[in-house]
Amino acid sequence: MNTDPIADYLTRLRNASKATHKVVDIPASNIKKEITKILKDKGYILNYKFEETDNHQGNIKIALKYNPQTKLAAFKKLIRISTPGLRKYIDTKSMPRVLNGLGVAILSTSKGVMTDKEARVQKVGGEVLCHVY
Repeated sequence: MNTDPIADYLTRLRNASKATHKVVDIPASNIKKEITKILKDKGYILNYKFEETDNHQGNIKIALKYNPQTKLAAFKKLIRISTPGLRKYIDTKSMPRVLNGLGVAILSTSKGVMTDKEARVQKVGGEVLCHVY
């Protein structure tokens, strides 16, 4: 039984990038699909595909992105911020700047899952899911 599916998602991405896998399979959920779309839009992953399975949960196939010369992953860190035991909520005034704006904070807001920059523009706060840089 997995108590924190988002932490499991981030750990699978970290482990696959350390082992320099090209593709990683992750069990799907709606919030994981939204986080995957954000990672693709921001250039941290190469591509993704949602697949249906027999148990109707589905899978997310993620193609990881690496630097051609150094063979390092496009993301350096994936850090889970808000956990089931300690939720972290923020408003627009105390919105984090990850690595002075070079990184991305992914938030779950009342208007959906979005980055910290989009949340500032729409003037909404929410739960800080993770930091990516």
